[in-house]
Amino acid sequence: MNGKERIINLLKKQKVDQVPWVPFAGVHAGKLKGYSAKEVLQDKDKLVESLLEVKKIYQPDGMPVVFDLQIEAEILGCELLWADNNPPSVKSHPLAQTKDIPSKIPSKTDGRLPMILEAMREVKEKVGNDTALYGLFTGPLTLASHLRGQSFFMDMAMDPEYCKNLLKYSAQVAKAMCDYFIEAGMDIISVVCPLVSQVSPKQFNALLLEPYKEVFDHIRGKGVLSSFFVCGNAGPNIENMCKTNPDSISVDENIDMVKAKEITDKYDIVIGGNIPLTTVMLHGTQQDNMKYIVDLLDQVSHDRLIIAPGCDMPYDLPIENSIAVQTAIRDTEKAREIIKDYTAVEENPIEITLPDYKNLKKPFVEVFTLDSISCAACTYMMGAAMDAKEHFGDTIDVIEYKFTEKASIARCKKMGVGKLPSIYINGELAYSSIIPGREELFSKIKALL
Repeated sequence: MNGKERIINLLKKQKVDQVPWVPFAGVHAGKLKGYSAKEVLQDKDKLVESLLEVKKIYQPDGMPVVFDLQIEAEILGCELLWADNNPPSVKSHPLAQTKDIPSKIPSKTDGRLPMILEAMREVKEKVGNDTALYGLFTGPLTLASHLRGQSFFMDMAMDPEYCKNLLKYSAQVAKAMCDYFIEAGMDIISVVCPLVSQVSPKQFNALLLEPYKEVFDHIRGKGVLSSFFVCGNAGPNIENMCKTNPDSISVDENIDMVKAKEITDKYDIVIGGNIPLTTVMLHGTQQDNMKYIVDLLDQVSHDRLIIAPGCDMPYDLPIENSIAVQTAIRDTEKAREIIKDYTAVEENPIEITLPDYKNLKKPFVEVFTLDSISCAACTYMMGAAMDAKEHFGDTIDVIEYKFTEKASIARCKKMGVGKLPSIYINGELAYSSIIPGREELFSKIKALL
């Protein structure tokens, strides 16, 4: 059974010979060939070359062709901020000052789509016989947020009817992207929406259930398999996600896989995840990566399971760590033997001195993110804090701590930060995995001035 057969059979609820391995090597694919994120997301030949290197080194059962949640946003008028080692982030929002509902649906000739579709066809021809190819596009909630900006989270409470209309439009965009990717030969169509972790189950049922079910029904109607990809603390919405009827769900390290798999098993849906991106894959050792996989495989049943990183793999992730993951999946007993006497020891631990929060001269807003450039939920959480900074000016201090940095990881541990993204104000947790409304955040800060 080859990798493609393994994943397709699993998603079709058939028996497979082993747990599949899907490395989400987005811009990290470029790193393997010495290309920047900007190069690999704008140049078809460099993208294809990098993807073939992922196939060669990591021997995946399945792999995404592109991991970039700004493709549609760019076509629809969002200005992007590019980086060398991260996917681009959205810099401007065309609906920030208006509640219009757009009518434009991206065509195959718009923006970077011609390059991406050609890359999909070429990769399909070269490795598509034995590797399941994932076509990833932006989910309706994240796209609506890109278009409207920070105001969308206030709209969800103040003007839900407008939100429903914008989400309906975003679902139409999503269905168009589905069709293009299916035509280009993608085996699994993945709806990626990190901002699902930022809404309550009540909001999900009221606003998201219908448009997401519409998208997954559309994919199924085309005879293609699907995945619902979320980041962050989406645990409270796992059951609601199952009700949208995807073939699989993919989650990150914020999710308790044992509890989540109990829910997805109930709905006969495959779950994928959830190797920690930074503490294990980026900053850990080979043994750390092997141990995480062995422990995960010991905790959950192996049916309806895919092993994958929690999200888009960091650009600078050490190659040997991904190979260690692959080894632990393909030969678990060998990995178990390698780590049997292994105890993780932090080399040169970073000492963190916390501020004297009780004697601050002005309110101090600390934002703990994975990285506000590469993580959409983190982008909007940091955006809320910067909106407050713009409003209050020098009367408050605002800082971001990125979990991709070792010092920030040490700070998170010392402060007991449980979920990302989170906002702390004067050392106290104010928001965890929920993007605050503008007036609510401002009110909390005003109370401390």
